[in-house]
Amino acid sequence: MSMTPTDQIATDGPKADWRGWVALAVLMLPVLLVSMDNTILNFAIPEIARDLEPTSAEQLWIIDAYSLVLAGLLVTAGSLGDRFGRRRMLLIGAVGFTVLSVAAAFAPTAIALIAARAGMGVFGAALMPSTMSLLRSIFRQRDQRRLAIAIWAGMFSAGGALGPILGGVLIEHFPWQSVFLVAVPILVLLLALAPAFVTESRDPQPGPIDGWSILISMLALAPLAYGIKEIAVSGWIGLVPVAIGLGFGWIFVRRQLRSAHPLLDMGLFRRPTFAGSLATNLCCIMGYVGFLYFVSQHLQMIVGLSPLMAGVSLIPGAVVSIIAGLAITPVARRFRASIVVPTVLVLAVAGFLLVALAGAHGLWAIVVAFMLIGGGTGAAQAISGELIVSSAPPAKAGAASAVSETAYEFGAVLGTSILGGALTAWYRGHLVLPAGVPEESAAQARETLAGAVNEAQAIGGPVGESLRAAAADAFDGGVVTTSILGAVLTVAAGVVAATTLERRRRH
Repeated sequence: MSMTPTDQIATDGPKADWRGWVALAVLMLPVLLVSMDNTILNFAIPEIARDLEPTSAEQLWIIDAYSLVLAGLLVTAGSLGDRFGRRRMLLIGAVGFTVLSVAAAFAPTAIALIAARAGMGVFGAALMPSTMSLLRSIFRQRDQRRLAIAIWAGMFSAGGALGPILGGVLIEHFPWQSVFLVAVPILVLLLALAPAFVTESRDPQPGPIDGWSILISMLALAPLAYGIKEIAVSGWIGLVPVAIGLGFGWIFVRRQLRSAHPLLDMGLFRRPTFAGSLATNLCCIMGYVGFLYFVSQHLQMIVGLSPLMAGVSLIPGAVVSIIAGLAITPVARRFRASIVVPTVLVLAVAGFLLVALAGAHGLWAIVVAFMLIGGGTGAAQAISGELIVSSAPPAKAGAASAVSETAYEFGAVLGTSILGGALTAWYRGHLVLPAGVPEESAAQARETLAGAVNEAQAIGGPVGESLRAAAADAFDGGVVTTSILGAVLTVAAGVVAATTLERRRRH
C-alpha cells in the first residue's frame, strides 16, 4: 500500500512534547465519561425500572435515546468542529452535557428521563469527534499517534467495562440518580484544564456551511437508528423509518458528491482501510454492548449479586481490555493489520461461545467470557481506530472522527436493539407463568425481567419463587441466543478486517 503525501506528513511529523501527553490525559476525561454512559446506565436499569416503572419499550429508549440523537448529529458536529474549532466544540459539549446530566438525575418520569437522555446526545455529539481529531493535530508523528490512539481506544473500552463497576458502587450506596451526577465533576475538571493544555485546531480552508446537508444528514441517521430499534421492539413496522433514513441517506450522498465544499468528504469511503476499519468497529461494538446489556441484568437479578459485587466481577475483563489495547501497539508495528485484527478477534469469539455453550448459570463463565471479549475487542479497536485517523487527511480529521464515532454509536444502538431485542423476544416467547399469578402481575412479568422479579417479590411464597424461577429460565435461554449472535458479529468483523485493512507493514 503506497503512501499518499498526506500519510507521509502524518508519519514524519514532529514529536509532541510533555504538553501533548498532558493534553492526552485531559482528553481522556470525556472519552471515559461517554464510554461509561451506556454501561453504567445498564447497571442502574433495575433500580430505574423499580422506581419509574417503564414499559419494555421505554426501558430500551432510556438506554437508546442518547445514542440515537448522538448518532444523528455526529457528522454535523465533527464538520462544525473542523470549521469553527475542535476545542471550542469540545467545551460547548462539556457545558451542555453537564446541564443535561443534572436534568436526567432529577427526571420524575420515564418519559422525562428519555428526553434528558436525548438532550445529552446533542452535546455528546460535540464531545467525542473533537477528542480523536484533536489527537491527530497534537500527535503528528505516527508512532506517538499510534500509542495515543491505543490509549484512547483502551480508555474507551475500559470506560465501557468500568461503567458497571462504578455503577455497582453508586447503586450500592446511593440512589440511581447518582449515575448521572457523576458526570458533573469530570466535566468541570475538563472545562478547567482544556483551555490551558489543549491547543485549538481547525480546517484552514473549511469552505461555507451547507445547512441543507446538515439537515439531510440528521434526517438520514436518526430515522435509520430509530427504525432499527423499532424492528427489535415492534417488528416489521420499523422498516418504515429505516426506508426513510436510507432514502435521505441516498440524497445526502448525492449532494456531497456534487458539492464543491461537502459536509462529509465521501472520498474517505473509497479508501479500503478507512471503510474496513469502520465496519470492523461497528460489528465489534454491537457484540460488546449487547453482551453488557444482558450480563448486567443477569448478575443482579438472577445470580443475585448486589450491584457492587456485580460490578466487581467484571473488573478482570476491564483490566484485560486496557492491557490488550496498549500491548497490541508494538505488535501492530511489526505485523499487518489484516492479520493482527482477525487474530485478536478470535479471543472475543471464544468468549461469546463460552457463554453460549456453558450457559449463563456459572459466574465463572461470565467472568472469563468478559475477559476474552474485552481483550479481543480492545486490541482490535486500538488498531482500527488508529487506521481510521491516519487514513484521512489532517484537515478532515474531525469529519473522519465523527464518522468513526457514528459507527460506534450505531453499534451501541444495534447492540442493544438487535441483541437486546432478540433477548426480549426469546424471554417473552418462552416465559411460562406458573398457576396462581394474578393477571396484573403476569402482564408486568411479561414486559421485562425486572418486572418479573419485582412481582415475584411482591407475591412471595411458593408462587413468587416459581415466577422468579420461570423468568430466570426464560431469560437465560435468551442469553444463549444473543451470545451466538455476538459470536457471528465478531466473526464478520474478522472477515472484514482480513479483506480490507492494510496489507503491508508500516515501519
